[in-house]
Parts: sequence; C-alpha cells; structure tokens
Amino acid sequence: MGLDDKIKNAVEDATGKAKEGTGRATDDERLEAEGQKDQSKASLKQAGENIKDAFR
Repeated sequence: MGLDDKIKNAVEDATGKAKEGTGRATDDERLEAEGQKDQSKASLKQAGENIKDAFR
C-alpha cells in the first residue's frame, strides 16, 4: 500500500470523526450519520488495501 493511500484514508477517517463529533454536539443527526459513513468508507478502503498488500 502506498503512503499516499494511507494518508488519504487517515484524513478521511479523521474528517468523519470530526463530522460525527460536531453532529453529536449540535444534535445534527444528518451530520453525525455522514461522519459515520465517512469513517466506514475509510475503513473499507483500508481493508481493501491490506488485502492487496497480502497478495504482493
């Protein structure tokens, strides 16, 4: 896995956590859900990259 991909996934995860936290603090369920979705997406990408690395 390239360093670029790791950084992008980490940024997407951090952004998701920030959105989720902001959503909780402001009682904005849509923003909270969007943050959770971003985190899930980053985790799936990370898992895909780990699988690719395993086959190298």
